[in-house]
Amino acid sequence: MSWLTNTLSPVGLSWFGGFLTSSIGKKVLMALTGLFLISFLPIHLLGNLYLMKDDGGRDFNLYAEFMTHNKIIKAVSYTLYLSIILHAIQGLLLWRQNASARGQNYAVKVTRAVGTNARAATRMGWLGTILLIFILLHMYQFWLQMKLGNVPMSSYGGEVIKDLYTPVMVAFADPIFVVIYVVSMIAIAFHLWHGFQSAFQTLGLNHSKYTPFIKFLGKAYSVLIPAGFAIIPIYVYGDTMGWW
Repeated sequence: MSWLTNTLSPVGLSWFGGFLTSSIGKKVLMALTGLFLISFLPIHLLGNLYLMKDDGGRDFNLYAEFMTHNKIIKAVSYTLYLSIILHAIQGLLLWRQNASARGQNYAVKVTRAVGTNARAATRMGWLGTILLIFILLHMYQFWLQMKLGNVPMSSYGGEVIKDLYTPVMVAFADPIFVVIYVVSMIAIAFHLWHGFQSAFQTLGLNHSKYTPFIKFLGKAYSVLIPAGFAIIPIYVYGDTMGWW
C-alpha cells in the first residue's frame, strides 16, 4: 500500500493534481470516463428496447423501478453522473486548449500536426456540446421528473410503481422530439467513431495484433448502438401514426 501512501502525501497530491490539469492528464481522464460511459450505453439500450414491447409498459416500468432502487445500480449511476460531468469539463478544456494552440506560431510540420489534431478536437467539441445539451434535457424530462414524482403510477401484481412509460410514449409521439432524439443519436455516432479508438490510443493500449480489431469494434459500436437508440422513437412514433 506504499503507492497509496505516497499518492496521498502532500507531494503525491500535488503531483496528481498537476497531472490531472496537464494536457496528457486531461486526455487520460477523458479516455477513462469515455470508456466508462461507453460501457453503460448497451445496458441503457437493452432497457429502452422494452419500449417496443406490446405489454402496456409493464417490463419497461419494472426495469426503471429496478434501476432507480437497486443500491448497487444507484452507486454506479452516481459514478456515471460524475463521469458525464468530468468528461464534459475535460472536453471543453481540451477544446479551448486546441483553440488557443491554433493561434500560436509553430514550424510548418508542427503547425500541420496541431492543425489536424485541432480540427479533430473542434469536431469532437461541437459534437460533445450537442450531446451535453441533449443529456441535460433528457435527464430533466425523464430522470428528474422520476425523482420528483411528477409521473403517473401503475400497479403490477399488487405493486404500485412509477409509470415512466407513459411520459416517454407522449414524448415519442411528438415528431419534433423524435427528430431531436435521432439527430442527437447521429451526433453520438460521430462522437463514438472518433472517441472509441482514441481512448485506447490515449491509454497506450495500441498493439499491432489487437488495434485492427479495436478499430473494427469501435466503428461497429459507433453505428449499431446509436442506431438501436434511434430506432426506438421512430418505431414508437410510427406505431402511434398507424404505420406498422
